[in-house]
Amino acid sequence: MLGRGRLTEQVQADWTRLGAEDPLWAVWVDPDKRGGRWDVEEFLALGRQDVERTRQWLARLGLPTEWDRVLDFGCGAGRLSQALAAHAREVVGLDVSEPMLAQARALDRSGGTCRFVLAEDADLGPVADATVDLVLTERVLQHLPPGGAERSLRGFLRVLRPGGVAVLHCPTTPLWTARGVVWRLAPTRLVRWAQTRLLGYPAPMLMTGLSGARVAAVVAAAGGRVVDTVPVPEPATHWAAARYVVVKDAG
Repeated sequence: MLGRGRLTEQVQADWTRLGAEDPLWAVWVDPDKRGGRWDVEEFLALGRQDVERTRQWLARLGLPTEWDRVLDFGCGAGRLSQALAAHAREVVGLDVSEPMLAQARALDRSGGTCRFVLAEDADLGPVADATVDLVLTERVLQHLPPGGAERSLRGFLRVLRPGGVAVLHCPTTPLWTARGVVWRLAPTRLVRWAQTRLLGYPAPMLMTGLSGARVAAVVAAAGGRVVDTVPVPEPATHWAAARYVVVKDAG
């Protein structure tokens, strides 16, 4: 168990500040959108695109594309939660940042389908065992402290019903670019300094990778299996990444 250690508290403090100062940009980083310049309709449309891509992927695998209860882990300002609401009876959005949740509630157009809940750690504590049909998380596990992504994976399998599905995005290793080498070699304190002092971020956005083999091993130990993996080209982040479809064992 990770507990509420210094690194976990730092992540919450960083994302609380990001959510308070520039929530939409922090969710989807685009240099042209900093300072509150995201158009809300454009931002929410990105969520619909991601959810539709996910539904098409699941359909190709013969998995459900409509659900009773969905968990949006690291929901941020709710762009995925609102898109998921068109395909679920209930959507629970979890996030570590209360200002992000406040933004999600302010933007919510789901008519009560979405519920946004504060979760102060990676273990999905507010969600009961075996109560969720789908877990979706996009560009979130990468920002957890070391060990946090693995803890969340175990949490996904805990909250899923037998036969339930998790769709997740996770970086693997930094690219061999100038910034990728920084991610590989620079100490965390230097990365934090550079992001805030040189790039002007309101708070740092640290990155942690997890190999595909490690994802599969953690999932298997928690009672699930990876049924499909696709690489994700993300040169702007200077990391290699992948998306995974995970199914919880039926019995």
